[in-house]
Amino acid sequence: MSSETGAASAPPLDARARRQRIYAQALPIIGGMASQNLLNLVDAWMIGALGAAALAGVGLASFLVFVAVAFISGLAPSVQSIAAQRYGAGRFGEAARALNGGLLLSLAIGIPISVLLIALAPHIMATLNPDPAVQEAGAGYLMIRLVAVAFVGMNFAFRGYWSAIDRARYYFVTIVSVHVLNVVISYPLIFGLLGLPALGVHGAAIGTAASLMVGTLIHIGLGLRFAAEDGLLRKAPQRDEVARLLRLGIPNAIQQFLFAAGFTALFWIVGQIGTQELAVAHVLVTFTLVAVLPGLGFGIAAASLAAQAIGRGAFDEAAQWPWAVYKVSLPIFFVIAAAALLATDPLLALFLRDDALVAIGSTPLRLFGAGVLIDAIGLILMHALLGAGAARLVMVTGVGLQWLCFLPAAYLLGPVLGLGLTAVWLAMVAWRGAQAVIFTLAWKGGSWRQLRV
Repeated sequence: MSSETGAASAPPLDARARRQRIYAQALPIIGGMASQNLLNLVDAWMIGALGAAALAGVGLASFLVFVAVAFISGLAPSVQSIAAQRYGAGRFGEAARALNGGLLLSLAIGIPISVLLIALAPHIMATLNPDPAVQEAGAGYLMIRLVAVAFVGMNFAFRGYWSAIDRARYYFVTIVSVHVLNVVISYPLIFGLLGLPALGVHGAAIGTAASLMVGTLIHIGLGLRFAAEDGLLRKAPQRDEVARLLRLGIPNAIQQFLFAAGFTALFWIVGQIGTQELAVAHVLVTFTLVAVLPGLGFGIAAASLAAQAIGRGAFDEAAQWPWAVYKVSLPIFFVIAAAALLATDPLLALFLRDDALVAIGSTPLRLFGAGVLIDAIGLILMHALLGAGAARLVMVTGVGLQWLCFLPAAYLLGPVLGLGLTAVWLAMVAWRGAQAVIFTLAWKGGSWRQLRV
């Protein structure tokens, strides 16, 4: 891309062309996220061969890595918002500098996080689990994975940039390459193949960290090839641009971190209800996170498309994009809802071998299915608001509803009143529904039209 190509074109009125543009934005993101979930299953299969302690340690450490990178990954929407608006306005150099700033902040924030948490890793694992074998496996894995925190942040920044300039396919190509490379490196290092030492969980961590670093190099190579003329990796961001990234990024980073921490609190709450309920909750949350991938993918598409229109000053056009995206995504969410409502027990039986556990999870999963269509529009509008620059509104709404409403309600309904897992999941559906309503009212209200990024 160079400045000679002109500004991002306005969306055509033809419904088919509009649908194709939405798919071109959303499907690579969804595919990349699906690839990540497939990799998680492959990792579990490889590490499972090392025994229960290794699997438990790596599972706990992986969640801690998720929490650690949640803050830094929150910078990606700010890169996307600024870059998409500048791209829509035809100011390509400023779009590239937004990514440059995101990469700089990823290093400035990621490296201290890595150093601090690597030093604390053994103590964190000892606090969270009393089993010495789990502690040893988890701490070793965690310390190696934490080396790549800054690279994770840079990869997220690139994802925001590629989405912003209508090149989400580069993200897909890169992330799939990363996942393939992860398996190619990890498998022989875990089991000592091809003359390499058998490093067990350390080999798995090395494979993941190394593949993430290579992913950053792939992104850089693509950037230098396709966006060098616009100053990508060549023009240092100005101080006000870095300040703008922080102003938009910090609220979302806080939300991402507290969202991840909120699920840790949720598991603690459910654990107070009972061990069986905790086992079922893990399956339900895993299924939920996989099922909402289309919502995240279409949401990121809505953010870019709306932000590009805002950059052109076409606010009425921007206002229509989230609804157009939602309309295109509906068939996918209908399938997800139907599966959760009509194939509830078979889905749970894939993960739960005990009929009693399936019975515990049936109603919560149906509640999830009943709320899918509402949650989908909430996710899409949330990202559209982030694309418009309303990061503080999104943070206050998300964090407030989760920590001040849902989690206290879950504790009251579950451990205190003894109403079980179903009541907790009903509170979760209410939380997500209320969030969707607030984001809908905020988008229709139009106050985002006054924001400038």
